[in-house]
Amino acid sequence: MSALTRRGFLGALGGAALAAAGCAEISGELLRSRLTLPRPFTVPLPVPEVARPVRPGRYEVTQRAARIEIIPGTTTEVLGYGGTFPGPTFDLRRGSRVTVAVRNELSVPTSTHLHGGVTPPGSDGYPTDLVAPAGGTKDYDYPLEQRAATLWYHDHRMDFTGPQVWRGLAGMALVRDEEEDALPLPRGERELPLMICDRAFDEDGSFRYPSPPGRGHTGHTGHGGHMAAVDGDYMEGVEGDVILVNGAPWPVAEVTATRYRLRLLNASNARRYRLRLAPGGRFTQIGSDSGLLAAPVAHDELPISPGERYDVVVDFSAYPVGSAVTLVNTLAGGPARNVMRFVVARRAADDTAVPAVLSRPPGRVAPVTTRGFDFRRSSEGVWTINGHPYRPGVPLARPRLGSAEVWRLSSDFHHPVHVHLAHFLVLARNGRAPAASDAGWKDTVDVRPYEVVDVLARFDGHRGRYMLHCHNLEHEDMAMMADFEVI
Repeated sequence: MSALTRRGFLGALGGAALAAAGCAEISGELLRSRLTLPRPFTVPLPVPEVARPVRPGRYEVTQRAARIEIIPGTTTEVLGYGGTFPGPTFDLRRGSRVTVAVRNELSVPTSTHLHGGVTPPGSDGYPTDLVAPAGGTKDYDYPLEQRAATLWYHDHRMDFTGPQVWRGLAGMALVRDEEEDALPLPRGERELPLMICDRAFDEDGSFRYPSPPGRGHTGHTGHGGHMAAVDGDYMEGVEGDVILVNGAPWPVAEVTATRYRLRLLNASNARRYRLRLAPGGRFTQIGSDSGLLAAPVAHDELPISPGERYDVVVDFSAYPVGSAVTLVNTLAGGPARNVMRFVVARRAADDTAVPAVLSRPPGRVAPVTTRGFDFRRSSEGVWTINGHPYRPGVPLARPRLGSAEVWRLSSDFHHPVHVHLAHFLVLARNGRAPAASDAGWKDTVDVRPYEVVDVLARFDGHRGRYMLHCHNLEHEDMAMMADFEVI
């Protein structure tokens, strides 16, 4: 089915008909690579370097282009924090207050967003708060007055988040605290941050992205005065046919027959995953987007949409030594079905455990109001919230600092909704109980086709201008964003 036909088809269907037609899991348009792809599970899993402060409380990182080997035997130009893809991992502590100085030596403007951070508005990575190319700098201040959690950072430039993240501007950030330190969880080499994303490659090894002809990074004016950085046939979202984990295609990691903590991040532009272990096994979830759960939750599979994180423990002692355990994506066939592989190399001592009580997360606060946010493609082909494309500086809500509100999120397609600053609990899906995978405080939730999701959002930390948006980056770039102001 062509992209144009599919879009018309989706617009003509209601929720029940959509599911019956077997299209409920479509979340983007596939972009195929033009070079010969490597065999899966031949490249070792890389672990990004940990960022080092230049002095206590201050980090400096330079965004620059670099050529690195991603597909064996060729090189790819990336736009990277520190010239790497992913960027360095920031390993931080609650309450430590750090400044990250970003210098932009690229040829395009940037804006860095700490996804999941409780951040002052001037350091939140607002899409028009740009760092100029060719030497511009900005200090991002992070108070880190938030619970231990798996965060990540990425470019958030107005209209161009999709292509700039696709080309490499992303990395992970871990916040730790004393509550987490007291738990006997796997750590050190048995704690693996895993940034999962998909990409397509051209014949010369370069990233392939469907920019409009002749426009590249500069784009063209689209609906409502916004710039279209993606070809119209890919407005649903771009999916690649190569799955990368920490920047490596279908990597393999050697593990011991012990417990491992896997910090899973979906950093794809549009692709959703349903992760399983083959030939079998369970994920023990210990944390969500915004920190540890109160108690562990066991899963046979995990759905994860763009921007979401899951903090899980896998016990590899359940497999015989020599076993190959494959992380697969059951939402895809062909090359994109495989994600990565673990090989259980040997036995080892293991004094770790997953306690029955993990943390004391924040309690619920009574909501002061209910607001609705409808994510929908208009009859003119524009991705909108409440019927409008993005209008910078026009807030759709003004919640009070310290308050909580119920936000009712509705959609016509797969829209992973991300809220800046605020963390939330999923209360209901279509009036029924949330899924087990919705547990914990979150900042991103997958709102599925013709679904209504109620969340209880808490507005703590800072007053000022923030935003919510679809984290399908092509939808975001085509104006599916809205401001809110914490007063």
